[in-house]
Amino acid sequence: MSPVVAALVMAATFLSFAVSASAGLGGSLVLVPTLVAVVGTKEGVALAALLLAANNVVKVIAYRDRLPFRAALPIIVLVAIGAFIGSVLLVAAPESVVAAAVIVMLGASFLLERSRWSSKPAAPALALASGGTSGFSGTSGPLKGMALRSLELDRRHLVGAASLASLVGDATKSAVFTEAGLLGPTAVKVAVASIPLMIAGTLLGRSVNQRLGEQGYATLFWLVMAGYVARLAFL
Repeated sequence: MSPVVAALVMAATFLSFAVSASAGLGGSLVLVPTLVAVVGTKEGVALAALLLAANNVVKVIAYRDRLPFRAALPIIVLVAIGAFIGSVLLVAAPESVVAAAVIVMLGASFLLERSRWSSKPAAPALALASGGTSGFSGTSGPLKGMALRSLELDRRHLVGAASLASLVGDATKSAVFTEAGLLGPTAVKVAVASIPLMIAGTLLGRSVNQRLGEQGYATLFWLVMAGYVARLAFL
């Protein structure tokens, strides 16, 4: 990897951590396509899962006084189940199928956003689907965000809930990918080397979150959701 590419990857990694800590989700929006472009589809999805799992540990610590365990538990469990199923499928699927899944998932997410469909009655299904798509394609699009939004939490508790759900989901995926040989010592070294970026990105993101009012956070949240849809133009 050339110094220029390495610098771009580090910048994208830091940005993903900062966005994730400010909005509660959105880390995969930048990180997954960056790593897929650099190391390949399956390896990129697996490495992103490891980095995001480690980053969510930092986020949980940063938002430790805003973790709604009871309210978010059903969604967390369903995200974990979906992530396990999706990551097992990724390991077994051909590279071309995984790449196509990213396109299909983003297209479905776009249509869901345009439908203005209420997510509250379907929150369990959205949580399960978000884990599955995240495990298989590396990103859940707006599905997880819509499931968490149905909990009607304030912005800090929503980030806490998203951090918990993402931590469990990404840890589940990382365990499956490690067992399948997609993650090895090099990936762990990359994750350890990224710890300063995780801390700096989380501190920046938490500062942004604290400065935003509820309306400002709602705008940021939907900008992240729109960002997932905008990725359609680059696929």
